[in-house]
Amino acid sequence: MVDPDGQQLGIKPLPEALTIARGLDLDLVEVAPMANPPVCRIMDYGKFKFDEAQRAKESRRKAVHVGIKEMKYRPKIGPGDFDTKTRQVGKFLDEGHKVKITIMFRGREVFHPELGKRILDRIAEKMDGAAKVEAEPRLDGRNMVMVLAPDKRAKQAAASRVRTEAPVADGVAETNGTGPSNGAATNGSAVADGSAPVEETAPAEEG
Repeated sequence: MVDPDGQQLGIKPLPEALTIARGLDLDLVEVAPMANPPVCRIMDYGKFKFDEAQRAKESRRKAVHVGIKEMKYRPKIGPGDFDTKTRQVGKFLDEGHKVKITIMFRGREVFHPELGKRILDRIAEKMDGAAKVEAEPRLDGRNMVMVLAPDKRAKQAAASRVRTEAPVADGVAETNGTGPSNGAATNGSAVADGSAPVEETAPAEEG
């Protein structure tokens, strides 16, 4: 038997266990019926069920429903359509989906698979750093297909590179002739190379 704080109360006869639970105005719940002896816990069963439902709801909300999306291209697709479709592929990957890229051949285009391969290579290049090629380009009837999958490691590495390549802080003097260089300053009191401040001295009076 376990009390509301999780402390072991030892083995208790059922009538005594019920009496203890009622004395605390709580419920006696069997939490491990297959144990020998079975384990019961004193708790507020209504609150327990409510909390359990809330946890399940939150878990479902956070769950990512990963599926496979498809984007279709033509061998003679124009630059505008190519960019639009490829941006959508990037969005699918950012959402955690795999993406099946399909090149649709028509008529005699099927005799020029290199045109489809060229487009698939361009897409893979555009997605470099965000996706990896899970299924290499292959002919499937009159189509050529390739499957991309999100590449979490590559994205994390890219994010790390961005963080380490911090921009130069504002106010740093340039050395291209537009500002003071080598630690010199124009106000007569700057520190150069760690030495003491240089103080201005009055000119000697002529005797």
